[in-house]
Amino acid sequence: MLPPGAGKTMLAERLPSVLPLLDDESALEVSALHSVAGLLPAGGRLLRRPPFQAPHHSATLAALVGGGSGLARPGAVSLAHRGVLFLDEAPEFATRALEALRQPLESGRVLLSRTGGTTEYPARVQLVIAANPCPCAQPQGDARCECTPVARRRYLGRLSGPLLDRIDVQLELMPVTAADLFTASRAGEPSADVAERVAKARAAAWARWAVDGWRVNADVPGPQLRQPPWRLPLRDTKELRRRLDSGGLSARGFDRVLRMAWSIADLDGRDRPMAGDVDEALALRTGGRRLHV
Repeated sequence: MLPPGAGKTMLAERLPSVLPLLDDESALEVSALHSVAGLLPAGGRLLRRPPFQAPHHSATLAALVGGGSGLARPGAVSLAHRGVLFLDEAPEFATRALEALRQPLESGRVLLSRTGGTTEYPARVQLVIAANPCPCAQPQGDARCECTPVARRRYLGRLSGPLLDRIDVQLELMPVTAADLFTASRAGEPSADVAERVAKARAAAWARWAVDGWRVNADVPGPQLRQPPWRLPLRDTKELRRRLDSGGLSARGFDRVLRMAWSIADLDGRDRPMAGDVDEALALRTGGRRLHV
């Protein structure tokens, strides 16, 4: 949840800049999808930068996941393949459209059936969704909120549990203060530095999983991470297992926390996750972090 002006759109738009350029195989996939949609730039060169799609909240189901008469065209989730799909003001999207994203997020593919046949498009994306904490969206936050508790619950309730269960990182950004705006010493880390660290982490994951045909940690099936030699020591997953047994975490969430822990370790330049990485991944997933931009 993010108050107005906290920087959510800026953060989402910067995300593709820290991702590595597409390799030949990914570039062919992305370029082919844009060609089918009639969006390939003149000259026919391969698209090398990870795509960024940010459909308006009035987007239809077909615009989001694909559709149309005759041959179904790829939607935003496929046009963002190997890149970022950003849904700003997510609770304002049609519930049916949001729920249609669940299957692509799980399988990385969209299957569209029409009278003329069935079309399948890849849809391996990083989904970023942003939501104000309530419909009135006061810049000062809860202090001046005019919404009733029922209205707040109804608003955020448009983001269903099954959809949120597929979101690995859930953060709350705090309102921007005057001190934040006028303190020049709080310069952030340059995107180039972040991109270099991400590239090294991606290379480490590729070296680990390439023999099985997986590119990144997100591609690895859960059972693989829960079996030797990749299974983490029981002492390092104690809290994670407790959350699963108490119903505070789904089996899907359990595996997603493990994948995130591997990514945290890769970003830190270590071969395997430790207990602290698992705890950090769990905190990121359950919204246990508040950030100032």
